[in-house]
Formats: sequence, structure tokens, C-alpha cells
Amino acid sequence: MKLELGYIDIRDIQFSAQSKVENGVLYVNADELKALVLEDESVRITPVKDVIEPLVKVEGDGGIFPGMIAKVDTVGSGKTHVLRGSAIVTAGRIVGFQEGIIDMTGPGADYTPFSKLNNLVMVCEPIDGLKQPEYEKAVRLAGFKVATVVGELGRNVIPNETKVFETPSVTEGLKLYPELPRVAYVQMLQSQGLLHDTYVYGVDAKRTLSTIIMPTELMDGAIVSGNCVSACDKNTTYHHLNNPVVHDLFDQHGKTLNFVGVIITNENVYLADKQRSSDWTAKLAEWLGLDGVVISQEGFGNPDTDLIMNCKKIEMKGVKTVIITDEYAGQDGKSQSLADADPLATAVVTGGNANEVIVLPKMDKVIGTLEFVDKIAGGHDGSLAEDGTITAEIQVITGATNELGFNRLSAR
Repeated sequence: MKLELGYIDIRDIQFSAQSKVENGVLYVNADELKALVLEDESVRITPVKDVIEPLVKVEGDGGIFPGMIAKVDTVGSGKTHVLRGSAIVTAGRIVGFQEGIIDMTGPGADYTPFSKLNNLVMVCEPIDGLKQPEYEKAVRLAGFKVATVVGELGRNVIPNETKVFETPSVTEGLKLYPELPRVAYVQMLQSQGLLHDTYVYGVDAKRTLSTIIMPTELMDGAIVSGNCVSACDKNTTYHHLNNPVVHDLFDQHGKTLNFVGVIITNENVYLADKQRSSDWTAKLAEWLGLDGVVISQEGFGNPDTDLIMNCKKIEMKGVKTVIITDEYAGQDGKSQSLADADPLATAVVTGGNANEVIVLPKMDKVIGTLEFVDKIAGGHDGSLAEDGTITAEIQVITGATNELGFNRLSAR
């Protein structure tokens, strides 16, 4: 499967009577979209629900966000234009304690990749009597609709850069790279329910079995977020579209390894479901004749068990594993990092300790509301001080310890 991504660089967003992309500027008719635009100033966005990159399918089958906006035709091939450097951010008090914060300046901005984007923010308030599941669905679909409309503005724009991503079939890969280790990516999708959801071609992942998907399908919007989980390690839709594990494996494809494809699996709450999904994941890894896999987790606590089950069972098939997670090791870093472990989990990459404490200074402007800062996971009663500063764990920051490695932390 072959996908060509044309990147249209966006360096600014401005209001205009006419929506268009011109000379690197995204002009938006605010009345049409009923949105707020984030400018480059001292700004705090909260409570953040999702971050979505605008893109448009210009050639090939299917459309953007299949099963959500477009029909369920298979995506991942043809040509797609991406408004790189911009994002649609949805904000709303859906849960209150499991949304997040994006600071555009100050120390908090160093913990989130989204502070470096030009963000079009949609603050979505519920009507009276609207229940949380309906509220979440309305905000989720509103974000995809706006991202689709904005992405359409790039249809006829000449990209600043074009990249081609192609995955050969299993048999073709064996012929092309007989001496290279066969490596796949196992992506665990949050699917615990109660607004802890991820969607694959519009289907809730907890209703699916572990299966194989082409990496270019992810780049074309086949997987999207419906999550209201801890902000630091949730995978937003932007993360799925720009998964760095996929991009890094593509970079090494045909050089140091043969990137065979992606196995997606869910993270359910019942033991039988965990056993079933991890059994299927290990079976697929064996069936593909893999030498190694990279496994990424989403969330923490209960999903730690899914992570270790996948790791252990794949290792027992004779396939080497590397797991990507983050840690909840306490504010002093001395507590057990994961809720589960196994001697076979010998290669681990961490996205950081979500319990690390940070002080976020007062911002000149708030898009959304500070009403839930004390309740957001990682905050506490008194996190928001009278002077406007926020003292909390980095768990409150959207993307701070992302378990795809899509964050700004490193080790020394």
C-alpha cells in the first residue's frame, strides 16, 4: 500500500471573511466555524478533549476519518494533503477531571508538542440535560467536521514538502529484504469504556479483535480518539495521524529492518478480554514470522496488565519485544512505576514520570475555563492559587508523557 503525503506548512491562523490557505496562512471565517482562534501570546487552553490535524484526500480511495465523516472505504493509499503546523483543538468539560491543559508559553509549553502548533480552538458547551456520552460524541464529531472543512482548504494548494510511504506485502517484503529482521508495531488502543474509547473505521475498539492494519491507514485517519482519560498519556487523534513509532520504523525500512506492518489490539477491563486480545496479538506476531516488535501502551494502571500480557506472550513465541510506556512513580520517583511486570519485559522505553510536580504561571488569556483545574487528574484541591498559578503534576498537561514517544521529555 502506497500513500503520498503532501505537507502544506501553516505558520499562522487569522480570521477572515473568506476561508482559505494562502502563503502559509490559514484564513478562517469565524462565524462559519463558530470557533476561537489561538494566537501567539500568553494563553492557556483547558479543559482540552482532543487535538486533530486538518487534512484532505486529494487522490485515491476513501476519505478522511472513515466511519466518522467519510464512508468506511479502506484508506491509506493515494495522495493526502496535510495542513502541517496547525490543529483543531476541542475543549469542553465533558468529564472535568480527565481533560487537560495546553499552555502556549511558559514552562508548561515545554511539556506539550501542541504548544508549537497554530491551534484553532473550539470551546463546546453542553445544552441543559445533556448526558456525558452524548456530550462527548457531539464534541468528537464537531472536531472532525471542522478539521475536515479546514483540511479541504488545502486541496488545491501546492505542498511545501511531499513524502511517500509504502509497505510491501508480506511475500514481497521477504523477497526484497531477505537478510533484514522482520519488525512490526503492536499498538494498544484505549478501550476501557466509560468514555475511555478509541475508534477504528468508526468502530469502538473494545468491540474488535486484535488485527492487522497497514501503517499508512493510520496516517489517513483510520484510527481516531474518543478518549476522556488522563491528559498526559492519552493518544489524541493528532497522535494517531502522526504516530512517531510508525514514522521511525518507516525511516529504517529497507535499511536496518523490514517494517512488516501494524498489529492493533485493545485494552479492555475484564480478564477474559485481556487474555483473548493478547493471545491473538501473539498469534499474529508468530504468523507473520516476526523477529521483533515494538509495543506501545495507552493509559496506565489497568492497561499495564494488557501491556505485560502482550509482551510476555510475544516473547514466549520467540519474538523480541520493546515496550513503550510511562511511569506513575510518585512525586519523589520512588514508587513502583507500573502496576504489573514480568522478567521477560527487559527492553523498556519510558515517556517520563507523570507524577512530577510543576508550577504553571498565570496566563494573560484562558480559552475555556479554569473551573476544573483542581479536579483534573494530576491536580488537587488548591492547585489553582489566588494569583492564577497552578501547582500540579505534569499529568494535567496534554501529551506530557505520551506513550508513543510523542512528547518533549528526554533522559540524561
